[in-house]
Amino acid sequence: MPIPAGSSPLGRSLLRNDVYTRLRDALVDGTFAPGEQLKDVDLAAWLGVSRTPVREALLRLATSGLVETQPGRSTTVSTIDERKVRDARDVLAAMHQLAVRESVAILTPEDIERMRAANRDFAAALETGDVAAALDADERLHAVPVAALGNEAVESVLEHFGPVVRRVERMRFASASAQRSVDAHERLIELCAAGDAEAAAAVAFDTWHSLPITAD
Repeated sequence: MPIPAGSSPLGRSLLRNDVYTRLRDALVDGTFAPGEQLKDVDLAAWLGVSRTPVREALLRLATSGLVETQPGRSTTVSTIDERKVRDARDVLAAMHQLAVRESVAILTPEDIERMRAANRDFAAALETGDVAAALDADERLHAVPVAALGNEAVESVLEHFGPVVRRVERMRFASASAQRSVDAHERLIELCAAGDAEAAAAVAFDTWHSLPITAD
């Protein structure tokens, strides 16, 4: 397993969640490719931590479907399984629909502005072909209603299934069709600002449910 170049080790006080986040992002952005074997000793050296938080993170990633682990044998990056992506996408669509419907009434002007700023960043990232920045901006935008709602169950489900879908979403944002997401975001924001919870929820659902699930 080749170790990515130019990455500085993380501090010894690193929390388990930080190790998980770093590995999750490396799987989503393609740093580690489908089918590639992951060795905890190499990952620990890359991150500058012990093998224990790496092993714990890999177990969490296995439950999300990003890696496949065979105890005592090997851990590999999972291939993109269209059925699993479809199932995860449908769950995300339902959770974001719920979050938007229930949070519209409590969104503040500052929340709406955060969504607008995120969509501006999203559009700018698409213009420059910065897929990583586009994913980050998209995540910030959709996180606003979720955070406003404050439903820990919804947040847990999104954290669990989100990375599987993000791997495919990354491909979408690298294509010409990504511009449609800018328009969909704008409709969502305006409906939230207008207080139309049902229409905004429908847009949120369609935005996620229309995500292509093929790996092509």
